[in-house]
Amino acid sequence: MSDKTEGRTPVQGRRAFLKGALAAGTATTVAAVVVGGGAPVREAEAAAAPGAGTGSKGYRESEHVQDYYRTARL
Repeated sequence: MSDKTEGRTPVQGRRAFLKGALAAGTATTVAAVVVGGGAPVREAEAAAAPGAGTGSKGYRESEHVQDYYRTARL
């Protein structure tokens, strides 16, 4: 029986491993999007949109934020 790694240098073995890991990660991501329908992405986009749903008016420098800025100055 011959070993699969016979004749390979450690660098070639590492590259083959990383290529396999990349392919597996890509396949997992594609499968998750196909099965999940991409709903979490749409929800995240809706939450990130300014003023979406909650009546938010964006960033506000409240009193506790100003306290933090004051204490964080160098």
